Amino acid sequence: MTRIYSQRFTVPAEAIDVHRHVNNIEYLRWMQDVAIAHTTALGWPMARYFEQRCSWVIRSHFIEYLRPALLDDPINLLTWVSDMGERSSKRQYLFWRESDRQIIARAETAWVFIDIRAGLPRPILPEVRAAFSVVEDEAEVMALLA
Repeated sequence: MTRIYSQRFTVPAEAIDVHRHVNNIEYLRWMQDVAIAHTTALGWPMARYFEQRCSWVIRSHFIEYLRPALLDDPINLLTWVSDMGERSSKRQYLFWRESDRQIIARAETAWVFIDIRAGLPRPILPEVRAAFSVVEDEAEVMALLA
């Protein structure tokens, strides 16, 4: 089971804004993409959720930008589930620039599990819950970067 999922990429030209650093909307896109990649790696691709008539939607995002990310920066984006309630989950993200070993951003998303027909929150399926391990201590994540 992949408790902490990691995805490496290089900042592309289309992510750069007029200030010559990564536009904030790109962080949101990367967060969503890595969350989907993580759940897929755990055996829950979007098609499986839809077969079960359920899915995750976002309630809120929080991003703390610590340093700018620039064109061609090598980024390692780590994500993990830090809390799982009855109908919701919190997912953490850490953007780490490999070239200078700096954390460039930290983020959190509150996800809500829904019935896709009704569009309303529903209890997280036991088999979905079983697929995810909760990582409560960021020290476990930081140890991967050491």
